[in-house]
Amino acid sequence: MKALVSIIMGSTSDFSVMEKAAQFFDEMEIPFEINALSAHRTPDEVEKFAKSAKDRGIKVIIAGAGMAAHLPGVIAAMTPIPVIGVPINATLDGMDALLAIVQMPPGIPVATVGINGALNAGVLAAQMLALGNDKMMAKTIIYKEGLKQKIVKANQDLSEISFKFRVKS
Repeated sequence: MKALVSIIMGSTSDFSVMEKAAQFFDEMEIPFEINALSAHRTPDEVEKFAKSAKDRGIKVIIAGAGMAAHLPGVIAAMTPIPVIGVPINATLDGMDALLAIVQMPPGIPVATVGINGALNAGVLAAQMLALGNDKMMAKTIIYKEGLKQKIVKANQDLSEISFKFRVKS
């Protein structure tokens, strides 16, 4: 089994956020790898990773980073593979990371999800992969349908709670 997605984080302190993508890939049966690489502390390793990802069969990279959050952009600058950035709430409520990731120069795009949005990054990566894979597309459709069913059930449960002045709609 070869990884199709690579999950990269700037530090293992980001793992509690990034593991949501890993859990999603396990649920969807999508092979992935997960590593910690720092754009500032291990720049040579980041370059080696980014430049070898395509040859290793990686189709999408999810890169999470906080504070200065250069990791997703640095990787995107060195690979033709789509990069999804996950801003991590490390300081300033994650706004510094969000702005650092989303504000890329022309020609170096980084798809960016919300602060601590690793699950959405995983779903987006699955949707990208599903474009060329009918089995994965079917799983993605089932996953999304499951989201609808959770809300339908939640609304049913909510309708059973009674209040003295509640008006049923």
